[in-house]
Amino acid sequence: MRSSGDFSRVYKTGVRVRGSLILLVAAPRLNPGPPRLGLSVGRKFSKKAVVRNRCRRVFRESFRLARPELPDFDLILIPMGAPRPDFGMHACRAELIELAQQAARKWERRQQQQA
Repeated sequence: MRSSGDFSRVYKTGVRVRGSLILLVAAPRLNPGPPRLGLSVGRKFSKKAVVRNRCRRVFRESFRLARPELPDFDLILIPMGAPRPDFGMHACRAELIELAQQAARKWERRQQQQA
């Protein structure tokens, strides 16, 4: 995802799921297609640009590897807390898959309650 409109839509209508490494905000895609990724890694996570950029690289690679197992949602990933030594690609990938599935279930429950 690149446009601010996409980010705004996901933040307004999406569901939030929190893990130990990632806060995931997810909303279904408007047009059918594969899942899309948005990243929000701010200075609150780390004041050092090197650390923030590494976090983004880890998130992108985790998303790339997990893409076949993810639901067709727009996903925004936000790192939780301060940088930790266990913040690696394998841990992020596993948590991303788990959180995306939780978000899909949460979205379904919300839709059933509104109907």
